[in-house]
Amino acid sequence: MSGLDPKDWTALRALSHRMLDDVFDRAEHMGEGPVWQPMPQEARDAFRHDLPQEGEAAEVLYSRFLGQIRPYSNGNTHPGFMGWVQGAGTPIGILAELLAASLNDNCGGRDHAAIEVERQVIRWAAEMVGMPVDSSGCLVTGSSLANFIGIITASRATDPGLRAGGVGHRKLVGYAAETAHGCVSRAFDLAGLGSDALRLIPVDELCRMDSAALAARIQQDRQAGYAPFIIVGTAGSVDCGAVDPLDELAAIARAEKCWFHVDGAFGAFARLSPEHAIMLDGIEQADSLALDFHKWGQAPYDAGCVLVRDRALHAQAFAQSLSYLTRADRGLAANAPWPCDFGPDLSRGFRALKVWMTIAHYGARRLGEMVAECCAVARYLAERVEADARYLLMAPVALNIVCFTLADRDDKAIDELVKDLHESGVAAPSTTRIEGRLVIRAAIVNHRTTRKTIDAMLSKIEVLAGV
Repeated sequence: MSGLDPKDWTALRALSHRMLDDVFDRAEHMGEGPVWQPMPQEARDAFRHDLPQEGEAAEVLYSRFLGQIRPYSNGNTHPGFMGWVQGAGTPIGILAELLAASLNDNCGGRDHAAIEVERQVIRWAAEMVGMPVDSSGCLVTGSSLANFIGIITASRATDPGLRAGGVGHRKLVGYAAETAHGCVSRAFDLAGLGSDALRLIPVDELCRMDSAALAARIQQDRQAGYAPFIIVGTAGSVDCGAVDPLDELAAIARAEKCWFHVDGAFGAFARLSPEHAIMLDGIEQADSLALDFHKWGQAPYDAGCVLVRDRALHAQAFAQSLSYLTRADRGLAANAPWPCDFGPDLSRGFRALKVWMTIAHYGARRLGEMVAECCAVARYLAERVEADARYLLMAPVALNIVCFTLADRDDKAIDELVKDLHESGVAAPSTTRIEGRLVIRAAIVNHRTTRKTIDAMLSKIEVLAGV
């Protein structure tokens, strides 16, 4: 047999129809089973066999999927999933993934429709946040890589010689709130700047970066011979959803001739909600921006995005002139610049299709309503917590993240309680630390989460804690 396609497609076609029916049956009844359940050892052992020398029938593999994989998924499609910040996906996204796989396009570049779809998505993302619609950008795995690209672009814009000569003895430093996502510090590390080059600035009573402290630290660093080059604002902090004073940070960046980057991994989507958009005023002034369509955008994993205001500076940081990547004026090698000119990846899947279909299917207004409803559900949880003396609300609720705890429980008790809650299958929040105290953190990112979901979680907490 010379190829890998079946000689007779009849059985595979029938199986594929069954698979699709099973997928949508599950989606239609999402929430009826547990959010998550631990994977038994027997199921784990099924994935510890030697490399197979002979193949198995597709029907057998699908049976293994149903018995050993699907029941033990991450759970973020379930309405009771409130841990970390993970979107739930949509039915249209499932179909988009199937269609993208059928094309198997490599979206590093060249002249084909998938590149135009990605350019459309980048334009829509820029329009959503108020950046120029001709901003450059590309889709990546997530905001960890998007923030990395923003920081790399900023450092090369400050000193184009870094690409060839390296950081050397230049004392470049940047600034972010002490609550910034850990990927920002890691990006400084991976970029060769050193994680110590990221100055972590204190936050105010609303958990936002303190602008006065930022300005003072920049002056202190200049006097010590350092070269400030970037200010990283956060639109939706990972701990409690706080939004830095982006307008103020943008003004400081202009005055200090620093690059202004915004980590809007999930919070950027608040721009779609008229009720919440004002909280992000200043985001449109960003020189670069990271966001994740697989979070509040509800596209299937993975679908991160980086936007850069200045297309030339973006390409200056990443574009390469190599003989095997020669661009042509026509034919398949035309249509430059390519996505690989704006990031480190040459081999890239067709991520844009699921994003394009999600936005085109639901529209900005409906997605904005979804964002607003998530925030309303979060407010409902906060109100229930504040109205009950057994609980303590541990941080202001800016958008969709609620940090709370039981008033009479210590860190160890909260840790055990959350693990018990996970294993109950009712709800899956995460934990974080607020002012040194371990607390329960509920991130309402899932479009399926409702007030009834919140009621069920609190009821289960009270039963498990015996309060």
